[in-house]
Order: sequence, then C-alpha cells, then structure tokens
Amino acid sequence: MAERGRPRSFDRAAALRRAMELFWTRGYEATSLSDLTAAMGISSPSLYAAFGCKEALFREAVALYGATEGVGALRLLDEAPTAQAAIEAMLRRSAQRFTRPGRPPGCLAVLGAINCSADNEAVQRHLAEWRAGVFKAIRRRFQRGVAEGELPARFDIEAAAAFYVTVQNGLSLQARDGASRQRLDAIVDCAMGAWDGLVRTPTRGRRGARSARRA
Repeated sequence: MAERGRPRSFDRAAALRRAMELFWTRGYEATSLSDLTAAMGISSPSLYAAFGCKEALFREAVALYGATEGVGALRLLDEAPTAQAAIEAMLRRSAQRFTRPGRPPGCLAVLGAINCSADNEAVQRHLAEWRAGVFKAIRRRFQRGVAEGELPARFDIEAAAAFYVTVQNGLSLQARDGASRQRLDAIVDCAMGAWDGLVRTPTRGRRGARSARRA
C-alpha cells in the first residue's frame, strides 16, 4: 500500500510533453494550473514536486520544444551547401512544421507569450532570448557565407538576418490564423524572391542612397 500523502508515480517525460502541447496551443497565461494537471494526469502536489512551479514547467516545455520540434529547421542552416539554400530550407521546414495535421499550429516560442502581465515578464524575456538564438544562428550562416565568398563582403548581415527571422516568425502567426501549407510556401517564395536584391545591393547602401536623396 502506498504511503498516505505520497504523490503517485507518473511518466515525467510524457507529462512534460503534454504540458508542452498545452502551452503551445493556449499560450502561457491562458493555461491554468488546473488545465495543466488535467492534461498531464497528475495532481498539483505532484506537479510542484516534479517541476517546481508553472514558470519552471514552461521553461522545461520550451526546452523540450526546441530539442524536438524546433531543432530540424535550425540544423538545416548548417547542413545546406549555400546560405541561400540554408535559408530556404529553414523556411520550408518551418512552413511544413507549423501546419502539420494533428499538431498545434505555429511555433511555441513565437506564440507562447505574446502578451503577458507584468508578473510574467520573465516568461516573455525567456522566449525573446530563445528567438534571439534563431536570429544569431541565421547571422552565423550569413557570416559563413561571406567568409566562403558566396556572399559579398558588404552584405548587410544584420539586416538580412533580421528580415528572414521576421519572415519565419510571420509564418508562425499566419499558421495560427489558419493559413494553409500552400499559403506559407507562397510567402516563402516571396521571401526568397528578395534574395538577389539583398545580395546585389547591400542594405546599408540602399539606406545611404535614400538618405542622400532626401538631403
């Protein structure tokens, strides 16, 4: 017989995955502790004993998301033979991943805490740091492209990386709003259509030219 008051055993990994999917679907603030315990099949004492608190559970859920759902697209940045192919592969994979049947649409790291109260600003910062990691990964791939001679030395790495991470985040929002895989692929087509212009004319040069004309 189990000791009175002792939390019943459960599959921690499975419970964490269910929490991840719930946060992914509803977002951090819209997911209550009772929602979590019901989805995870555990009691509140068991949740606190295993994960500490709701925020700590969310951070673990985001880490699990990054290690399972988000790792494929970023891996393509390193595996593709050129920077252009790397960006397109990352965006195509994101379009596919954000619209899979039977899975929550969009990206947990983009949608999990868009608006939060002041009490949960740490959660927003955590996801902002996660998204900044994607930006840095794209920037590194562009730096590699410049070093290998694929991209011109004056290529505006910062602006181009910000542009493509914005496209990826936008794909997530479009998917959450119900956009199909075909719609997301069409958006990727447009984003990749901008590639030649980004490479041919450095972004800083375009800004400088506009400033000179205004002067």
